[in-house]
Amino acid sequence: MRITEAAQKYHERMFPGYESKFLETDPEFIELFDNFAFDEVVNQDDLDDRTRMMAILSVLIGCQGIDEFKAMLPAALNFGVTPVEAKEIVYQSVSYLGIGRVFPFLHAVNEVLTSRGVELPLPSQATTTTDTRLEAGIQAQVNIFGESMRDFWKSGPEESRHINHWLADNCFGDYYTRKGLDYKQREMITFCFLLAQGGCEPQLTSHASANMRLGNDKLFLIKVISQCLPFIGYPRSLNALRCVNEAAAKSE
Repeated sequence: MRITEAAQKYHERMFPGYESKFLETDPEFIELFDNFAFDEVVNQDDLDDRTRMMAILSVLIGCQGIDEFKAMLPAALNFGVTPVEAKEIVYQSVSYLGIGRVFPFLHAVNEVLTSRGVELPLPSQATTTTDTRLEAGIQAQVNIFGESMRDFWKSGPEESRHINHWLADNCFGDYYTRKGLDYKQREMITFCFLLAQGGCEPQLTSHASANMRLGNDKLFLIKVISQCLPFIGYPRSLNALRCVNEAAAKSE
């Protein structure tokens, strides 16, 4: 077996002039992985490279693949993902993974951007204030999930109602209202955070439905899962596919 010409060309586009040390220590593995991930998988469908890379960065955060994230972020930037978009992916992931798991990725994105000459901090992407975040967050929930979410922030038992309030003002009001990514992109990366970490199937199904409502249809989500599979493996990919099928069935 050898690395195919298509895999070599794709690898060169991602990492111009770079040759992995694994070619010396693990040549058989690199042949297997590169031929699969960078030829067979990328040529499976017509998902564009920029979207593919945004999804891959998101699943690497979700599965805690910090070393691979550091390796793939330069490739994502080479394929058109902007520094603002990369930052927004990391920022939004805090709502779905918590700072305990995202902290290393904040450092990683800063290290990579700085090494490429990007001046930090980046321009502000905030559109809300302390006074406006709740109302804006509620509207974002309505825009994404539908009018049924209008009063969700004040629903539920009294002892836990504050969490639904936080979903509106923090998760959506603080993050989804930011510039840099639109609703469709934010729902796609949320889908990726959830599918990669596992154990979030109810939320994954809900966000698959939200994606479809915004225009990221079933076929698009299957493309996203497919392109992320080499980075997260088969079990979580198959779980995500089941959730997408369930969401699609409910929408029929």
